[in-house]
Amino acid sequence: MRAPGDRGGDLVRWPRRIGRIGLIQYEGTQTRPSCFQLEPVMSDLAPPIALETYRQQFPALNNKLYFNYGGQGPLSKAALDAILESYTLMQQHGPFSKKALESVTAQIGLTHLAIAQELGVSANTITLTESVTAGCNIALWGLPWQKGDRLLITDCEHPGIVAAVRELSRRFGLEIDICPVQGTLNEGDAVGAIAERIQRDTRLVVLSHILWNTGQVLPLAEIIAACRRQNPDVLLLVDAAQSVGVLPLNLAELDADFYAFTGHKWLCGPDGVGGLYIRPALHDRLQPTFIGWRGICVDASGCPTGWKQDGTKFEMATSAFPLYRGLQVAIEAHRQWGSPAQRYQRIYSLSQRLWSHLQDIPSLRTLRTAPPEAGLVSFQVEGQSHKEWVQVLENWQIMMRLIADPNCIRVCLHYLTLEAEVDTLAEKLRQMVQSKV
Repeated sequence: MRAPGDRGGDLVRWPRRIGRIGLIQYEGTQTRPSCFQLEPVMSDLAPPIALETYRQQFPALNNKLYFNYGGQGPLSKAALDAILESYTLMQQHGPFSKKALESVTAQIGLTHLAIAQELGVSANTITLTESVTAGCNIALWGLPWQKGDRLLITDCEHPGIVAAVRELSRRFGLEIDICPVQGTLNEGDAVGAIAERIQRDTRLVVLSHILWNTGQVLPLAEIIAACRRQNPDVLLLVDAAQSVGVLPLNLAELDADFYAFTGHKWLCGPDGVGGLYIRPALHDRLQPTFIGWRGICVDASGCPTGWKQDGTKFEMATSAFPLYRGLQVAIEAHRQWGSPAQRYQRIYSLSQRLWSHLQDIPSLRTLRTAPPEAGLVSFQVEGQSHKEWVQVLENWQIMMRLIADPNCIRVCLHYLTLEAEVDTLAEKLRQMVQSKV
């Protein structure tokens, strides 16, 4: 059966139920004896485009080994061309002409649709933003907080979100509880660690689907269910910076309340375009903090009469609209190469390949003691400066990044990554250990 919206022509095994880590469970999937019960399988047909050929449209991949997709993905030539063509067309029409505004309106709608198809939701549930952080802030500041309300956040969230939560607490007198999920990376129960800290007056849980520092994939479906058992009124805000473009998702079935993401990381779209999924039942409860013409209805005289009744309620005003076309092209290119399940399966396989290599390198320790479930592989090197290692590798045109907490080096493996690149990286790391760089 063909996946809805999948125009690549690939046959996939379509959803049966949601698995523990918030992925789609595919027919015929085998469970693994680990804390995660899902391992999607690839379809019987190969993707229609050979990877070596497909990669040629990404200029950034031609002269380096790129392992920093979790920071920013490379932009394809097709996406770059689409952005330039959109800017050129706008100038030809006249930037504020009727034709230009009609084109902008069309691109906004098409971008909602492209994102919605990738996430398995209706287009009217999507709010376009500039980034993950912007999406998280819409949810954080749009709720009706009262003094004494509690907010639960994990100890692995991005500093930008931590800072926003602290300011929220300062302004509204909220009590902030911190859940130590980092300690559940290799043992322990992340679901229980979060659920047991839900209190009667906990209003919101803030967590990431994939932890940006350690690469742990949280079992989101189980966490949502467990939190609601503890407190039926609690809401969950998910930072999806490292999951959108990696995991095959069906947010409508997952039933997350707020799911904030970006297009410039694993989707390889332009920086400056992201989004927020809002569960439809919460649309009226959440109120906009920043307000502009895109989110309001007006009468014949131009006076505001109320809010838009879809995700655009939380969109503000003028954006770099040609970037929207770039993200559309980026998403469509991924779908042409393969289905979300196919892309994830390749990421999963490449991550396991690198993790296995790293187990054989003395003095190098992966944070995970078992193979990873997604595209982030973080490691430490005994007695070495990780900052210096990252710089040396970049001098060799091998791109990855330093993580401050826990202090480590993070490698990001995309379906665009080649097996030969994984093997080359492992050999370079082995050489560095031996030479004590």
